[in-house]
Amino acid sequence: MNTKLHALADAHGRPLSFFMTAGQVSDYTGAAALLDDLPKAQWLLGDRGYDADWFRDALQAKGIQPCIPGRRSRNEPVRYDKRRYRRRSRIEIMFGRLKDWRRVATRYDRCPTVFFSAIALAATVIFWLWPMSPDPRSS
Repeated sequence: MNTKLHALADAHGRPLSFFMTAGQVSDYTGAAALLDDLPKAQWLLGDRGYDADWFRDALQAKGIQPCIPGRRSRNEPVRYDKRRYRRRSRIEIMFGRLKDWRRVATRYDRCPTVFFSAIALAATVIFWLWPMSPDPRSS
């Protein structure tokens, strides 16, 4: 059984919203599903899997600047803020915090609904009890 978890996180790396797809499904499906859940923000950081012209246009329509590197197969390279993109590590840290929960990391649950419930429980605790990571540029 293979699944892929798409997530929205705030600037501090706290989880806001999730969407789960089958492992072989494109990242565009997760992007389309989470598009309505986007909070008011200036920037959206994402990896290469979310590089699509329609997604960039949808973000621009919502007033959000995309910071997504272009796919390697793109004919025209896409400009993005490499300095800002480094802050995407906070999202990876959020996924690492989710995997601190053994039930989530080892995927004990066969049923996707029960597994997603375990993710939601872990995300709730992470959001409210984990300390927010300080901004390294503020010191």
